[in-house]
Amino acid sequence: MASRTRPTVLSEVDWQTPWLAPWRELGVPLAGAVASGTPVHEALNAAQGAPVRFVPQAELPAGVAYEQFIFDTGSVPTRNNLHDFFNGLVWQRFGQAKQRLNQLQAGAMATRGVGPVRGPLRDACTLLDESGALLEAPPALWQALLARDWQALFVLHRALWRSARVTLFGHAAMEQLVKPRKEITAHVLITYDAINLEVNQGARLAQQLQAPWLATKPFAPLPLLGIPGWWAGNETPGFYDDATVFRPPRHP
Repeated sequence: MASRTRPTVLSEVDWQTPWLAPWRELGVPLAGAVASGTPVHEALNAAQGAPVRFVPQAELPAGVAYEQFIFDTGSVPTRNNLHDFFNGLVWQRFGQAKQRLNQLQAGAMATRGVGPVRGPLRDACTLLDESGALLEAPPALWQALLARDWQALFVLHRALWRSARVTLFGHAAMEQLVKPRKEITAHVLITYDAINLEVNQGARLAQQLQAPWLATKPFAPLPLLGIPGWWAGNETPGFYDDATVFRPPRHP
């Protein structure tokens, strides 16, 4: 019998947090189904929003790479835990983008093999898949983020965050935020142009995920709990002075 996700684990997810706001409508009913005893893969399949089907982890044959199995079968091995639950949520909403990442992973493995080192493209795919985030924001916020000018980003231009939106893409980041810590950082994808997250549910994002560009790791680090309105602690003077989290820009 497949193991079941402990209801106590699901009860730790606070769906009222601002970072889960974009996922609340989809996630709450699925979490309720799992808490009632439905295996995660079955709950995700019932949602019918993903271009893949979810199967028990036991269906992944020994020695077969996870990404290769998804590419070959259209099936996602799924464990009964929060990590895979959040992964399934992202598949539901951004299925085409997730599928594109899987295609890139499989193509890289076909060229380079699996091996102990992923290589730049697979590395970038994994970063986006696990800890990625999408940002819609005024230019001044983008400029400050790219410069890692944390005072400008979070203090000087604080009011501009009312016009911004961050949507988590990485399921590992979502899992980490179940128990928030100041140092949790997302990799914001530096997109060519704005992505309307309400249209096509990731189709536009999927089109932008081109191998040579993605292999350059076009990401900007964003300490998530520094976002105004996301964490009460960032109202405290000196919050952004912690250089172990809000790191200065790298110089060549």
